[in-house]
Amino acid sequence: AELNARANQWAHHLLAQGVQLEDRVAICMERSCEMVVALLAVLKAGAAYVPIDPAYPASRQQYMLSDCAPKVLLTQSALAPALTALLATTAPGEPASLHAAETEEPAPQHTVVARQTAPLLLCMDVAATDLPPDAGNPALPHWRAHHLAYIIYTSGSTGQPKGAMNQHDGVVNRLLWAQDEYRLQQDDVVLQKTPFSFDVSVWEFFLPLITGAQLLLARPGGQQDPQYLQEVIDATGVSTLHFVPSMLEVFLQEAHFGASVRQVLCSGEALPHALMQRFLQRYPHIALHNLYGPTEAAVDVTAWHCREHAQGIVPIGKPIANLQILILDGFLQPVAPGVSGEIHIGGIGVGRGYWQRPELSAERFIANPHWAGERLYKTGDLGRWLPDGTVEYLGRNDFQVKIHGLRIELGEIENALRACPGVRDAVVVV
Repeated sequence: AELNARANQWAHHLLAQGVQLEDRVAICMERSCEMVVALLAVLKAGAAYVPIDPAYPASRQQYMLSDCAPKVLLTQSALAPALTALLATTAPGEPASLHAAETEEPAPQHTVVARQTAPLLLCMDVAATDLPPDAGNPALPHWRAHHLAYIIYTSGSTGQPKGAMNQHDGVVNRLLWAQDEYRLQQDDVVLQKTPFSFDVSVWEFFLPLITGAQLLLARPGGQQDPQYLQEVIDATGVSTLHFVPSMLEVFLQEAHFGASVRQVLCSGEALPHALMQRFLQRYPHIALHNLYGPTEAAVDVTAWHCREHAQGIVPIGKPIANLQILILDGFLQPVAPGVSGEIHIGGIGVGRGYWQRPELSAERFIANPHWAGERLYKTGDLGRWLPDGTVEYLGRNDFQVKIHGLRIELGEIENALRACPGVRDAVVVV
């Protein structure tokens, strides 16, 4: 009740500052209770939140703020001086770096978001005492399920990140499916440790809140410390948590799961078969789930309950509720079972597209040639159907890579290297 009241206060405050439906509200905070209030307040106000990790380089923060042109920037007092200086150097909607002109797509002709004034900066840990009393949930008569929930920026192949837009309907579908699948109860404790600039954090924040479970926030940076994670799990009775496979590998080497843990979810990169076997042998009482989904769709689109597989692989599973997976060839025709093709995603979880990248959106978000009126997202991931109806992930068809769960376009690193004095050209490989 206290959390809801505080989120209502901030939602009304945002509306009083002129925030309107589908406006962007940037959030730059360390993991904290204020962060949870900020996320809920933005959504209650009908706006879309744009997470900006305080650990990002200043140039990346600057570009994101310029590109999304937020009406308000929510932060904490410790971060405010650096953000104030950042906002003073670049007007929103204008180029934010030496190579801003080399973004993936030209600016759309039909959209004007440039604003010559910087966003209003609000420190949530200072202004909280000045807010009016809780007036209840804001009345938003035109708010619908198809409106934006968030814009999360991912790596861009030509040097600048691109913002993936996702709507409420896709997110809610993912959360309701997860509750049907994982059955959180009031005594469950979900550890929120994924940086909120990654979409895994979406279910970590909101699934416990809609089910009555406890949301436990790891300390800032705590997701990188296995010993700290073990102490938190043991001390608080964590029952559900997420790992990218590379971090799960480190955790199994340096720490252990306590008796309270009943399920571990993996996503963000391919789960090695050897790691799955080691986990199942060591923790036969803990359910291990392998999930798959790009940022351009609402968090996850397939899931598989890990167990020994006859072919010695780890499938990414079958589509979740109200999602479709198509594996198509270069002519957008279905491939035969066992044959490699590009994974395409259809259904309610498909995002709206890339913020202010109409040509790139049209390239990756296409009309579904097999179902009239439906859309598909071309993932760039390769896969094949297995005999049991699950999908095996086979890698990429481009130069996107995953390193410790971080999605990286090698072209973005090449572009940064080319900007260095004395560098004529650069090639980056893993």
